Amino acid sequence: MNSGPAAPQVVAVVGPTAAGKSDLGVALAGRLGGEVINADSMQLYRGMDIGTAKLTPAERRGVPHHLLDIWDVTRTASVAEYQRLARDRIDRLLAAGRVPVLVGGSGLYVRAAVDPLDFPGTDPAVRARLEAELARHGSGVLHARLAAADPPAARAILPSNGRRIVRALEVIEITGQPFTARMPGPDEERAAYRTLQIGVGVERPELDERITARVDRMWRAGLVEEVRALEAAGLREGRTASRALGYQQVLAALAGECTLEEAREETIRATRRFARRQESWFRRDARVRWLSGAREARGELEKRAWGLLERTVTS
Repeated sequence: MNSGPAAPQVVAVVGPTAAGKSDLGVALAGRLGGEVINADSMQLYRGMDIGTAKLTPAERRGVPHHLLDIWDVTRTASVAEYQRLARDRIDRLLAAGRVPVLVGGSGLYVRAAVDPLDFPGTDPAVRARLEAELARHGSGVLHARLAAADPPAARAILPSNGRRIVRALEVIEITGQPFTARMPGPDEERAAYRTLQIGVGVERPELDERITARVDRMWRAGLVEEVRALEAAGLREGRTASRALGYQQVLAALAGECTLEEAREETIRATRRFARRQESWFRRDARVRWLSGAREARGELEKRAWGLLERTVTS
């Protein structure tokens, strides 16, 4: 890869779950002499392997991977902390002449790594008060308050996601500004790094089929046993990890709230909904260059991604 001024410093492979991002990221990193930096919020957690479709060491094909397995399941995720860690890895790789390949479907994490996002601190007293209100009244009441204070934020955050609602209300109270005011739109000129974002897209019927097959494989591979082991390590108390797709549903089954078969079916439904939200997030960013990850085109995906890289460098 040339090192001219137009060359991207970072390559990001993004898109919905089960589209084929991980394999493409490994292939591109191998050809570029690069290394992969994880941008999947749940793959940061140790022991959450089967349910997050974490690549095995063999599937990584000798390509170094960063920011996998760094947090205990009891730790609450922090995008600001991820931003610090990701940029540190990016800077180290660039200094060593390696190409950072960011791979993942957590849109906010990708933007935190490469865009000029500023995350305000936290106020323990404000956070504690809001969390107490969440426990007393439920997420619906707080979501209604968020809708009144910052309608765009309320549209972007699910009414059931109490943790994110509390954070948005906390930021509004601390800064006196809407939560979305801290989230500027994509800005190539102010980006932290020159980044080529490659989106891997799959038509909905095929993606739904892939998600069903993936969840079935996870069940056969021992997801229930993995969740049981993590429950003993504190998974149920983890505010972020316990809400992960598959883990949340199996925890409910282990608590007697549903059967394991119902948990499997709900995991499929929830993952399909999540994949739609992921694609909507990345489709809003005009900088993402989309390629088809469809089954019939999969053999050409790496070739077309490489061609996109070459055109970007020479344009």
